[in-house]
Amino acid sequence: MFDIGLTTFMIMATSLVMLMTPGLAFFYGGLGSNKHILSIMMQSFVSMGISSILWFFIGYTLCFSGNMANGTDFFGIFGNLDKIFLRGVTPRTVFSPDKRFPEYIFIAYQMMFAIITPALITGAFINRVSFKAYIIFLIAWQLFIYYPFVHMIWGGGILAEWGVLDFAGGIVVHATAGFAALAAALFVGKRKEKKHQPNNIPLVAIGTALLWFGWYGFNAGSELDVNHITVAAFLNTDISASFAAITWLIIEWNTGKKKPSFIGLMTGAVAGLATITPAAGFVTLPVAAVIGITAGAGCFLAVRYKNNKGWDDALDVWGVHGMGGVIGTILLGLFATTSINENGVNGLFYGGGFSLLLKQGTALLLAISSAFFFTLLILKVINKFVTVKVSPSEEKKGLDISHHGEVARGEY
Repeated sequence: MFDIGLTTFMIMATSLVMLMTPGLAFFYGGLGSNKHILSIMMQSFVSMGISSILWFFIGYTLCFSGNMANGTDFFGIFGNLDKIFLRGVTPRTVFSPDKRFPEYIFIAYQMMFAIITPALITGAFINRVSFKAYIIFLIAWQLFIYYPFVHMIWGGGILAEWGVLDFAGGIVVHATAGFAALAAALFVGKRKEKKHQPNNIPLVAIGTALLWFGWYGFNAGSELDVNHITVAAFLNTDISASFAAITWLIIEWNTGKKKPSFIGLMTGAVAGLATITPAAGFVTLPVAAVIGITAGAGCFLAVRYKNNKGWDDALDVWGVHGMGGVIGTILLGLFATTSINENGVNGLFYGGGFSLLLKQGTALLLAISSAFFFTLLILKVINKFVTVKVSPSEEKKGLDISHHGEVARGEY
């Protein structure tokens, strides 16, 4: 009944993506200050629980039930409610006739994306948002921003019908989260403590390693099959990350502090991973290298621009993930080729004209503007009922103690 090999592969890919959220917690936790380590890590881990529950209740059906072509969804923006509470899906349900693995695995795989996407945002407002407000934000943001874009692009919605491509989440995950992060950082304002140093760089290294490792499942698994596209996405992921890491290292070494930093090397790798995501299964290996170089330089400049503007996006979510998603999506419009993925289309540089580039750019504008303005609206509404920004005394004391009553170490 099931394709055992494909089922095993999808279980492994799902497990890899699950591992990325703890990896993100370590990455952010190591970059945070001593008094806020647990609070930032908890924001990632709590998403594993709440987002999973929300996905079971209503998330999966809003994303992957019905489609616009058959007129069975809600205006091409949301799916229908046929699978609310995962109704009608059993362990024996096959995902599709040509992809014979259990639908349960697809539910779990996409759930891991739903978990990590809002968690990415938390790096922007480290030290400044109350846990209670974050819980409400976590739910509302998925309902009104993440779920619609999943359905519109991956669930047979309006953007999919138009021909927008996003292999593993450059628009759906990184662009939306990155610009939501910028909106959140602007809403809560700057941190009171001006000096900020990472508390544990080896912890950041562990987080980077887990993210890089998990990203193979994130990108290669998005083919939902084991074939030539799968292996292309796998290797493209590593090549882009490697080129981006070294590009960032070289630029940083020759500017600013004039020293090669470990944090810079790891940040560059994450930038390369985020940037290749939309294009991983659509581009050649040399193009993946070009995307990595562009990611390293482009995201570095975005972070520098953010610093010059005085935006307190603490852990550079906008510069790395937001702009990484933007750069990768645009480069996909230029370099996509059917020689790699016959189910895609050719980009501008492969004889496809401006059509794909126009579609990618329009989808990007819709995604980043929606994510930015709806995030501001959500935070403003939450703030009417629950104070979003912590008090100066709570921030000074540290959210680990003031909000959670725990410390990461025996003393600060």
